[in-house]
Amino acid sequence: MTSDVKECDSHKGDGGRQVVRRVLVGILTAIIIVLFIVLLVWLILRPTKPRFILQDATVYAFNVTEPNALTITFQVTLWSRNPNHRIGVYYEKLDVFAAYRNQQITLPTLLPASYQGHKDITVWSPYLYGVTVPVAPYLTASLWEDQNAGVVLVNVKIDGKVKWKVGTWVSGKYHLWVNCPAYITFGRRSTGYPLVGPPAAIKYQLATACLVDV
Repeated sequence: MTSDVKECDSHKGDGGRQVVRRVLVGILTAIIIVLFIVLLVWLILRPTKPRFILQDATVYAFNVTEPNALTITFQVTLWSRNPNHRIGVYYEKLDVFAAYRNQQITLPTLLPASYQGHKDITVWSPYLYGVTVPVAPYLTASLWEDQNAGVVLVNVKIDGKVKWKVGTWVSGKYHLWVNCPAYITFGRRSTGYPLVGPPAAIKYQLATACLVDV
């Protein structure tokens, strides 16, 4: 009788372990299926970063106003395209500014928040201002050299946030960094054309592709 009880208890123990094993296998299988679906959706819908082009730049002022200070007024036209077929882009808090040799030389200009649908194009034309901006002495010397050579490289940069939209789902915020080189030419090498003022200005057609990091 005792032997029969022990054998019954042993069968019950084996049955319990089998149930636990089946539950664990089921959970593991469900996790693998979910991960596979997430990977599949990502491969199908993975977002491609937007493309930016610096279309043109209009220069109203670009002068060394006193030793080691710079005054600059630009208007730039920036063009952005969403290359995704199924993913929209929300642009939030985009600050645009100009830099010379990695030093910021204008105040940031805030672009309006906007939504960019599939394959849509957005165009902005912000003004960039810098009045008597202090610059390092070596940058003043470099600027004089570049102007005398006839070409100054100014980088128009965007620092902001983007969110992706798929159907009704909206992602968290991602950091957007854009760097657009603008070659401003002077004197005999100038490729700009004057605009009738006031105020007087020179416009440069650039159509420069920008580096984009998300």
